Amino acid sequence: MQETIASSNITESSTKIKKPDWLRVKLPIGESYKHVRGLVDTHKLHTICESGNCPNMGECWGEGTATFMILGNVCTRSCGFCAVATGRPEAIDWDEPQRVAEAIHLMKVKHAVITSVDRDEIKDGGSIIWYNTIKAVKALNPTTTLETLIPDFKGEKENIQRVIDAAPEVVSHNIETVERLTRQVRIQAKYWRSMEVLKILKQGGMRTKSGIMLGLGETREEVIQTLQDLKNSDVDVVTIGQYLQPTKKHLTVKRFVHPDEFAEYREIGYKLGLDYVESGPLVRSSYHSERHVIPGYGRSKWQESHQ
Repeated sequence: MQETIASSNITESSTKIKKPDWLRVKLPIGESYKHVRGLVDTHKLHTICESGNCPNMGECWGEGTATFMILGNVCTRSCGFCAVATGRPEAIDWDEPQRVAEAIHLMKVKHAVITSVDRDEIKDGGSIIWYNTIKAVKALNPTTTLETLIPDFKGEKENIQRVIDAAPEVVSHNIETVERLTRQVRIQAKYWRSMEVLKILKQGGMRTKSGIMLGLGETREEVIQTLQDLKNSDVDVVTIGQYLQPTKKHLTVKRFVHPDEFAEYREIGYKLGLDYVESGPLVRSSYHSERHVIPGYGRSKWQESHQ
């Protein structure tokens, strides 16, 4: 079933492989897109849509939704896949939580996603701003459901607990890649530490979520093992998407994974017992995230398709 543009053993020095047709996306256009762009600019907000060069920005912004990035737009980590700038972040902006809440209110979104850069230079890892932001969003937008895509906070339980105490509907922390490639892909992160973070979140009563990227040199067996590890960590929702190289300075794409292979991983994920599996070339963590809030939604749709 597997069909690919190139084999998985392409070296860093190889000629860049051509992007296949199934990865083509529409340019951002339309009045809804312009409206969201205006709100983001007016309120001086950062979005991972822009900083992460997300291929779905046109679709999501066109529907009036966006993923906000708090704690600035400079990260203290230097992951090999990420387009967000690395360096010394600016001072904490304590007014940011209220600005995010007001923007979500003006956008009138039913479901919002918030993520952040890593702030390893701060003792609380930015968790106090995280708590304040979640509380501000909920106070001003009581009917809006909220997903938070958080860093690992170096595994510090006190900082993770602040997010749990703020009680968003979904808490996501991305494992990003298989165990073998973690040191290369997520230089300052640890595979099993991230799994432990997800366990702590679940023990705190959260609906949990994680995501992985394909095309970095992983094997089929390693992807399946990662899905099993996520299930063992009691993760509810898993997203699987194609890695796209943001700049020449970042890790190269080793392979463009065919949609059929993504469909296979979706089947495997459900058979392992995951509650929701979103798998496809253009899938990113926040893609269709409004559906990920509902327990049993993905699994019930999958079961219906197999009757």
